[in-house]
Amino acid sequence: MPLPSRARSRRATRLGSLAFATATALATSLAGPGGFAPPAAAVSSPALGARYDGTGTGVDFRLYSSRATRIELYLYAAASGSQEAARITLVKDAATNVWSTSVPVATLQGQYGITGPVYYGYRAWGPNWPYDPSWTKGSSAGFVSDVDAAGNRFNPNKLLTDPYALELSHDPLTPGGPSKTVYGTGPQYRAVDDGAQAPKGIVLAADTTATGSKPTRALKDDIVYEVHVRGLTKNDPSVPTAHQGTYKGAASKAAQLAALGVTAVEFLPVQETQNDTNDADPTGTTGDNYWGYETINFFAPDRRYSSDKSPGGPTREFKEMVKAYHDAGIKVFTDVVYNHAAEGGPWNAGDKNTYSLLNMRGLDNPTYYSLTGDMQASWDNTGVNGNLNTYNPTTRNLVVDSLAHWKDTLGVDGFRFDLAPVLGNTCQHGCFQYSRTDPNTALNKITAAMPGRPAAGGTGTDWIAEPWALGAGTYQVGNFPNGWSEWNDKFRDTVRRDQNAMGSENVTPSDLATRFAGSSDLYQAAGRKPSASVNFVVAHDGFTLKDLYSCNGKNNNQAWPYGPSDGGSDSNISWDQGGSATEQRKAARNGLALLMLSAGTPMMTGGDEYLRSVNCNNNPYNLDSSANWLTTSWTPDQSTFRTYAQRMIAFRKAHPALRPADFYSATDGNGNGMGQLDWFTPAGTAPDGTYWGNANNHALAWRYDGTELGDPNSAVYVGYNGWSGDVDFTLPSPGPGKNWYRVTDTSAWAEGTDQVAQPGTEALIGGAGTVYRLHGRAVLLLVAK
Repeated sequence: MPLPSRARSRRATRLGSLAFATATALATSLAGPGGFAPPAAAVSSPALGARYDGTGTGVDFRLYSSRATRIELYLYAAASGSQEAARITLVKDAATNVWSTSVPVATLQGQYGITGPVYYGYRAWGPNWPYDPSWTKGSSAGFVSDVDAAGNRFNPNKLLTDPYALELSHDPLTPGGPSKTVYGTGPQYRAVDDGAQAPKGIVLAADTTATGSKPTRALKDDIVYEVHVRGLTKNDPSVPTAHQGTYKGAASKAAQLAALGVTAVEFLPVQETQNDTNDADPTGTTGDNYWGYETINFFAPDRRYSSDKSPGGPTREFKEMVKAYHDAGIKVFTDVVYNHAAEGGPWNAGDKNTYSLLNMRGLDNPTYYSLTGDMQASWDNTGVNGNLNTYNPTTRNLVVDSLAHWKDTLGVDGFRFDLAPVLGNTCQHGCFQYSRTDPNTALNKITAAMPGRPAAGGTGTDWIAEPWALGAGTYQVGNFPNGWSEWNDKFRDTVRRDQNAMGSENVTPSDLATRFAGSSDLYQAAGRKPSASVNFVVAHDGFTLKDLYSCNGKNNNQAWPYGPSDGGSDSNISWDQGGSATEQRKAARNGLALLMLSAGTPMMTGGDEYLRSVNCNNNPYNLDSSANWLTTSWTPDQSTFRTYAQRMIAFRKAHPALRPADFYSATDGNGNGMGQLDWFTPAGTAPDGTYWGNANNHALAWRYDGTELGDPNSAVYVGYNGWSGDVDFTLPSPGPGKNWYRVTDTSAWAEGTDQVAQPGTEALIGGAGTVYRLHGRAVLLLVAK
């Protein structure tokens, strides 16, 4: 079976359904600056959030709720462990449903005694829990129901964080902190007050940290490197201990990634998520959340990844990291999760009452979340309960405002969207209906507000979708709006099937050619370009490159540090190559070669350049462990493969023919001319219809004409032998007065540091009609000179 893209293989941590260890006390509050200071340069207050006013002498608090009947602002002098310093009732603007108040700095200092950072949260009342003057924290005064017929879930015993907070003080759960029950509703937990323990928003002064000059490179010219910001350096002894696993540590790797050839680093989610409890008990990984696909706040950089955890520290350090990459010519992409949020779904199957309340659910549940038709439960196309209601204008604006903050303030160049079809939903409650063209979907509002980068490069944002979710109508590969690129699982599966499933999967030469040439069947008719196809063989979600070719199946129930992990697909199209380590390395070379020699935008995963393995665990979402972090202690074989990867990347970057701005023009059809792209059988002839459609043909060759594709000095020839035995390839013309020279042969006989020849050292092979014997399961790369 092909790897199921429509089903999410990972099982991410969620507060509402996974058990967390109960402990007795919250960790001490985060240290703040020595004294209160208004911003050095005051900025205008945005529509929502908590910001200093234009003079820097007051703080404006603005919050949206269309259904609340009362909202109170709670101000704190400390992040946790103490009660509020002040309680202020907000005023509602009936025309906008925005609740607001302004607090002078002098009042914060003199009357409330808040002389350091300002921490804050909200308590809200509504139809299911109207305000009762006799209510006190921890009481049930005024309670009617945990959820009413309209889907409201107000509970004033739960301190709610501001969806627009720029930083959070801490995660809901911390080592030595509370159990999840303090955030719960339902008959057992609704009267539990969480104010002292709950995270708070932090009012930040203006920050002027520079993020450097953004690269304007076309996406087609990028080499995308997907990696976890913590895992990048947590196990790297060359990074100071205090900086390992942090934004500052990641910044120190910019030059090394540039030397590898990376032009865009794509970090797994860096928005605030529940991960402070990771590794608290390495003997039990249940509840750990390493990958970070459970967003608590869409504006706040995750504090765990900052070496400076003081208020404002994560923001400054993230921006410094972005500048380091920009200075190295590397774009910064972030993986973002706007399809669901960390509040999750019901704690117990069939229980409509017991949910987590952290922020949006307790402020305006039907506005922020898609609900079932009866408004009593979450609508789920994510596998982790609860679509965001992205067709609602308020939630849609939250998404757009968040992205603008990361783009404009924090300097991010592009975004990869987890389960992105949810952002194309046109149904708020009781159904899912995707639309590519509806201008009011979040997908189209995003690109209307922040246009995509032109295909030829320039100013703009790189928008990348994971184009599938769960359930009917959610698989949308090839069906995203103009301005969007997509992870192309059809490229992934075609390569895997041909390499690892010969005899059980039917892959025709036509299938291969379509994927190698940029997947015109998916993107051309809609006017999109080859760069819309983000090609990949592996990603964070599933096997590593090494394990794809070394494992026949997943092995997730291992002991720490390689497991245990639950979930993960049972259909990976993987194969251990008969157990031969030599053949496994060769298969990995083939996979990387086909990736780098194909039209589209190539993406590799951090560690694949040195054949990182997680011992066949294909779903290590919960492993914040040395096995899941990258390493710099490489075996000789790993170092050799890294050199191979580095040189293959360099070859791609040196040859514009491999990076077309538009789909290749039709060839002359006879195999002898020099079209932009010509296809050949091993015999050197143009494939006919019978050859193209025959899944028993496992060899194919093609030639790019550099003179027509921006490289006047050379043509490029690729021969792919998918058979297990040798195949003779008759070479076509390299062009008048030229010969073919070998750049690489991935066969085992050539394995070594110079498997990919440096420019000027390529071996002469010959001209038109030369026969080259390519061993089984290998790729040949030639250049004309």
